[in-house]
Amino acid sequence: MIELSGINVPITGLDGTDGTEERAVRQAVLRMLRLAPDDLASLELRRRSIDARKKREVHLTFTARIALRGGASAERTLLSRARTWRVGKQLSRVDEQPYRLPGNHHAPSDDRPVVVGAGCAGLFCALALAEAGLAPILVERGDGSRERTRAIATFNETGVLDPESNIQFGLGGAGTFSDGKLSTGTKSPAHRLILETLVQAGAPRRILWDAKPHVGSDILPTVVESVLARIRAAGGDVRLRTRLVGMAIDGGRMRSVTLSSHDEATGSDREERLPASRVVLACGHSARDVYQLLRDSGVVLERKTFAMGVRIEHLQGAIDRAQYGPSAGHPALGAAPYKLAVHLPSGRGAFSFCMCPGGYVVAAASEPDGVVTNGMSLSDRAGTNANAGLLANVFPEDLPGTDVLAGIELQRQCERAAFAAGGGAYVAPAQLVGDFLQGVRSSGAGEVTPTYPRGVEWTSIDGCLPACVSETLREAIPLMARRLRGFDVADAVLTGVETRSSSPVRIARNDHGQSVNVAGLYPCGEGAGYAGGIMSAATDGIRCAEWLIDG
Repeated sequence: MIELSGINVPITGLDGTDGTEERAVRQAVLRMLRLAPDDLASLELRRRSIDARKKREVHLTFTARIALRGGASAERTLLSRARTWRVGKQLSRVDEQPYRLPGNHHAPSDDRPVVVGAGCAGLFCALALAEAGLAPILVERGDGSRERTRAIATFNETGVLDPESNIQFGLGGAGTFSDGKLSTGTKSPAHRLILETLVQAGAPRRILWDAKPHVGSDILPTVVESVLARIRAAGGDVRLRTRLVGMAIDGGRMRSVTLSSHDEATGSDREERLPASRVVLACGHSARDVYQLLRDSGVVLERKTFAMGVRIEHLQGAIDRAQYGPSAGHPALGAAPYKLAVHLPSGRGAFSFCMCPGGYVVAAASEPDGVVTNGMSLSDRAGTNANAGLLANVFPEDLPGTDVLAGIELQRQCERAAFAAGGGAYVAPAQLVGDFLQGVRSSGAGEVTPTYPRGVEWTSIDGCLPACVSETLREAIPLMARRLRGFDVADAVLTGVETRSSSPVRIARNDHGQSVNVAGLYPCGEGAGYAGGIMSAATDGIRCAEWLIDG
């Protein structure tokens, strides 16, 4: 098979569907490689990106893998001939073996591995363990997708929060309701397998080649249910509405876990102690009670840098024009994303995070009397506004005292301050960018209507964030506007607070994936401090499964 990169396709004549793009790529490949239509046995898209460096010449760029009807000999002949062509440097021979999950070669035992948390890390870890024959027990404190969606809708409408089933907790983890962005800065041979698994579970096929793939929060609940069904079919035991509440460690080794499950019929909780010498901890970065349990159990934890800030909303049309110029609104381009980062003379910096084109700010609280924001998009990204986290780093040295959980306490203080600033009932504090830059309170919306579902209270957000964060953001916004025109427009909306972008704590692990002082405990994913998004978390879940299998 041959891979051809740098296939440029004008957007003229494209209607935004995969079919028209694939036909355009096929015609471009035939032209570039001087082939007849019958010469091609197959063509597979591998990457699609938007090149908008020249605003009047916005186009799509593809990478494709092709097979010739003449087989390997015809492909070698083509590669030889193309060495003298201009396109020669864009051609390469591909002969790679696909990455696979470990095969089923282990018999389950009475001491089954326990995976705590059914976010992307826990799901892929449990899937790998189940298909290896280890019959894992996967526990998730929240609900399945249908019940979780209802709990979120109830919270949005009434302000009645379910602390166990919300934007943070439940099947699929926080990523299920934050657009399902699959972009990652990491590299792993497992990435393709993860994408293929999601497609098999119902995600759109274009995530296999899109440079900035996403699924959409309207599709992801069905996708994660399908992955869960695959785990069960492979012998995994899945327990929803079940929390980790205790750990028995003896001689520096995991011995058992205590689980608390909720019985809907009786409305009561019951506890069960399970032998567990192998526990994968993929609980996510909002499971604060688990961090407390780990600290009290003597598991080595470390402070780490994390980020806090606000959600910033602009009109999506304005972002489209800034990114795509006259081509804004073309169906082949869709809603434009952005990614910004600036470094300040003070040594601090600010950056955009989890940018949601055509999306919505969501109410992401998981504790009573605290306001937390996040963002999501549906699969069509057709909302009026664009939103992104606008964050600044908080370093370990910014925190008081020596408590390893001081970062969590700072998050909680900011969330409660935001709750108070919003006047209660999980209304969020909001401020216009123009007012924020001038240091004055806001009194109402301008051209951008906030999308936070519980409503906003116009005020100042400064009192909801540490000074090091708010001052960094105030200095960074005008600098970001130099890179994205209109980013500092006065009517853009800041909604606070975004505190859950990353974990303030790392659960220290060794080169074999286990806790540095508790054998058999495998810290995993974002909550453990080893991932920063769906793809990296899923990859870490598979990595932890491989460590456990090999161990």
